[in-house]
Amino acid sequence: MESTAPEADGSLRITLEIAEDSIQKRALQYDKGGDAHYDTISAFIKSVRGSDPDAALYWVSKMLLAGEDPRFILRRMIILASEDIGLADPRALQIATAAAAAFDYIGMPEGYYPIAEAVIYLATAPKSNSAGAIFKAMDQIKAEGTGAVPIHLMDSSRDAKGLGHGAGYKYPHSFPEHYVPQQYLPDSVSGGFYEPTEQGYEKEIKARMENLRRIISEQDSGQLRDGIKDDLGSE
Repeated sequence: MESTAPEADGSLRITLEIAEDSIQKRALQYDKGGDAHYDTISAFIKSVRGSDPDAALYWVSKMLLAGEDPRFILRRMIILASEDIGLADPRALQIATAAAAAFDYIGMPEGYYPIAEAVIYLATAPKSNSAGAIFKAMDQIKAEGTGAVPIHLMDSSRDAKGLGHGAGYKYPHSFPEHYVPQQYLPDSVSGGFYEPTEQGYEKEIKARMENLRRIISEQDSGQLRDGIKDDLGSE
């Protein structure tokens, strides 16, 4: 350890090592407006996305000890919960938002606990980025404009009599499994934006969507068979 004895002229020479030792902690290289800030939050996000809870805890600890605003970290975790976990574990968003609310309620230092809980939960949760489907829909609208609302989906409370708005709409709850195939997209839009993964809870969503597509396929096949019978009967 360097000497802290006064110089010949009575002045004290304080170095970084002396300052660190005097406060019993190392000075952290972290500029909240510079590269260290962006590199560290990037390392944190990528560690959570990569399902490494130890690395995630390390980087979040560095930010907190360096004086980073915990609310900034919590906001990034809320984004990550939807962007990188999404429907693979819908509870992730609840955990992240609950941690933010808890931190605002209890403050520091106890606020470290909900932050750590959220970090560990998000890092160990199954991952899916399927919520990015919204950008596929936006890209199509930007490229092709918006299509017209099908008449059976229009608001029937205003122009049902004069313009037929809402005519032909099928109320899903009146059908088996609370589902009935009908057109929901504009005529010019084919869909295909959301593609569920096999991760976590989203695997159940995928199975349900496949079952609904099977119902549509069976119904279409039945209508086709009925149409063939009608054609044969008319000959």
